[in-house]
Amino acid sequence: MDSPLGLIQLSGTQYGLQSVLFNNRFHASEVVLDEPHDLPDTLRFARQQLQEYFSGKRIFFDLPLDMQGTDFQKSVWLELVKIPFGKTLSYSELSVKLGDIKAVRAVAGANGRNLLNIVVPCHRVIGANGSLTGYGGELWRKKQLLELENNTNQIRFDF
Repeated sequence: MDSPLGLIQLSGTQYGLQSVLFNNRFHASEVVLDEPHDLPDTLRFARQQLQEYFSGKRIFFDLPLDMQGTDFQKSVWLELVKIPFGKTLSYSELSVKLGDIKAVRAVAGANGRNLLNIVVPCHRVIGANGSLTGYGGELWRKKQLLELENNTNQIRFDF
């Protein structure tokens, strides 16, 4: 699907959505986008909810998810879903919430392996000093997503 931040590739199974990934290789003019009526329900609902999110009409997602990862990774991803819309958390704060402050690197690694961008909001995790760090969809998108969610402009990022 096309979005204000570029192409997004959606994939899923009969059990739920498996990935929401920014496609950094192609532009909308170079690919044929599936029409919503041609998509399985899981992908059609995901597309609709993402469009609502980008238009400012949705602050959480109500989609079946088919997360593929280790138990630890899934525990990190489930914690990410709890971060409120428009709020951020540091990797160390996320580690504390998961019960082990020493697991910061493992938490960051699991965060980086999240395939459900935006829906499982890994973009809401920032450095301990408030800096933007690591994002598979590129830092400029992370900044844009946080600004979309925090339209009061109280958070300022410089990179």
